[in-house]
Amino acid sequence: MIRRSTLHVMPLVALLMLGVSACQPVSAASGALPAPTLDAPKTAAHGEQVAVLAGGCFWGVEAVFEHVRGVRKVVAGYSGGNADTAHYDEVGAGDTGHAESVQVHFDPAEVSYGTLLQVFFSVALDPTERNRQGPDVGNQYRSVIFYADPGQQRIAGAYLAQLAAAKAFPAPIVTQLVPLQAFYPAEAYHQHYFQLHPNNPYIVYNDAPKVAQLKRLFPALYQPDRQVVEVQLH
Repeated sequence: MIRRSTLHVMPLVALLMLGVSACQPVSAASGALPAPTLDAPKTAAHGEQVAVLAGGCFWGVEAVFEHVRGVRKVVAGYSGGNADTAHYDEVGAGDTGHAESVQVHFDPAEVSYGTLLQVFFSVALDPTERNRQGPDVGNQYRSVIFYADPGQQRIAGAYLAQLAAAKAFPAPIVTQLVPLQAFYPAEAYHQHYFQLHPNNPYIVYNDAPKVAQLKRLFPALYQPDRQVVEVQLH
């Protein structure tokens, strides 16, 4: 496994040899995936809602959703394990049960939960990779939809079935659908990493292409960088 801290200082040529620029969704070349056929109507939406998603390194997934119109705040963190192991050094061992995740706060009157899932699968990850994304390998990098209520469960389950039936990817989707037990914010230095470290080689070769892909595939949803919102950490 190649740790991201190592990638920070590796020469750019070495990064290219490792192929880290290739970790993009395998369906991306053909355009955005179809919208979910089952979704929550915007007319029935009220108040802020929260989605928790895991798709490899949380820096890139956070960066994607920070550029989605209707998203109010994104927090990088951990889900799937216990509070006492929700720390980067322990999660990095791959045996805590946690997955690197993001907590997406969104206005459902502007962007639906189903649309967030469409963006997630179109741009943020390769859902056919098991326990890894690109150069990051381990159980903590698995892809998961953590549903918060029966409505999210129905929408996510239906969309996974829709994508599978459409053979949207050349290999089976391995993204898990599990109930959300808890979300633990990550350490402060992980928050808004894309915005604060745009020239980091890992960001340049792994995450900047995802944000560019979002802008290309979903121009009506794309919003530029905005002021960083302070995250309340545990």
